[in-house]
Amino acid sequence: MRIRYSMEPRMETSGGEQEPGAVRLLDLPWEDVLLPHVLSRVPLRQLLRLQRVSRAFRALVQLHLEGLRRFDATQVGPQIPRDALTRLLRDSEGLQELVLSPCHEWLSDEDLVPVLARNLQLRSVALAGCGQLSRRALGALAEGCPRLQRLSLAHCDWVDGLALRGLADRCPALEELDLTACRQLKDEAIVYLTQKRGAGLRSLSLAVNANVGDTAVQELARNCPKLEHLDLTGCLRVGSDSVRTLAEYCPSLRSLRVRHCHHVAEPSLSRLRKRGVDIDVEPPRHQALVLLQDMAGLVPFVNLQV
Repeated sequence: MRIRYSMEPRMETSGGEQEPGAVRLLDLPWEDVLLPHVLSRVPLRQLLRLQRVSRAFRALVQLHLEGLRRFDATQVGPQIPRDALTRLLRDSEGLQELVLSPCHEWLSDEDLVPVLARNLQLRSVALAGCGQLSRRALGALAEGCPRLQRLSLAHCDWVDGLALRGLADRCPALEELDLTACRQLKDEAIVYLTQKRGAGLRSLSLAVNANVGDTAVQELARNCPKLEHLDLTGCLRVGSDSVRTLAEYCPSLRSLRVRHCHHVAEPSLSRLRKRGVDIDVEPPRHQALVLLQDMAGLVPFVNLQV
């Protein structure tokens, strides 16, 4: 016998009895079936719509949201309204990953700090472009989320040296940090960060910051032995000495971005190229051929025929 499922709210037939053979979705066990096997596969954008169907669906969705481990606002759309975010995160207490970049136009400390206070297990937070935040939000994150491993603050102009010091002091598990275009940061702040947390850092972006120079990069090279990815794109004060120091002290380095670093010369990059490090600046044509021969152990073919 075929069993038909319906997402309509519970209704009775004209005779006062449920339609024969029909099983209402909400009749299924919530915690054993609906939450782990149904709602977990529904995009956040659809959950917002589902909440409007009935009070029962609203309760079901809210129960699902309470147990979320990952919240990615990009699943809702390019722009998520403040009231929608408030509804979605109202009861969340177990988040481990939080992506709020689509909220960059309006997200404030008042919106974010209560969410951070309820979700002390956060390990990954993306706040790229959220320019309405302040040092207070970063302080709350550092103070309340000691297990934080990954943080994106790209294009957050409000991040300054004092804010970064607080992060470095209170986040011992930090492994990945994106500080792209955080233009208030200077060498001193980066030096402090790497001295405090460099031992665990695996990925760091300092791209598009003209205040970052050789002092910061050489210090991070000496303090970040596990560093795998480094982005220095557009760091105009970084030169070849920094690259040579990276080659000496960062044996785990896998990728280096130095486009628009006009003081970085090819000879300083050749040692990293020979190790197979992915570099976004192509070598000159002749040097590329020599590099290929060195890496492959090839002997160039010479045509001796006249």
